[in-house]
Amino acid sequence: MGHDRVMLAIGPDDRDSLSTLVDATVDIAAPSGATVYLLYVFPRDDYEAVMEQMGIDTTVSGLTPDEVAQRHESVREPADRLESLGIDYEIRGVSGGSLADQIVRKIEQVDAGLAVVGGTKRSPAGKAMFGDHAQQVLLNAPVPVLYVKRE
Repeated sequence: MGHDRVMLAIGPDDRDSLSTLVDATVDIAAPSGATVYLLYVFPRDDYEAVMEQMGIDTTVSGLTPDEVAQRHESVREPADRLESLGIDYEIRGVSGGSLADQIVRKIEQVDAGLAVVGGTKRSPAGKAMFGDHAQQVLLNAPVPVLYVKRE
């Protein structure tokens, strides 16, 4: 079954596993000619800090999360890889609120047929106490979700 739109959700915790996440996404997108939506998920309170790190004046800038994500290193690397492979992609960004809810909303907005998320192994008690964004996406996404475990 082919998917013509694939959403790859990337967050700050995915830096060390970007290659694995992109590999999994390429394995799905390349054969079907899918467009990949690279979604950078800015954690709560991290959006302005990232803008400052990038030298963007937050007092005068009206940049959207999509525009900030396009400049973020964690998205540029996967974007460059997709481009080198001839895979169409678009870069999106979200910030604030429940990260899992934001991801699910973006999946719906771009009408993705599949989502790719990364995560770590947690005990059931750890998930209950601290939550797990990937688990919430798995439970609430309106499409199949490929879960890529980080080492």
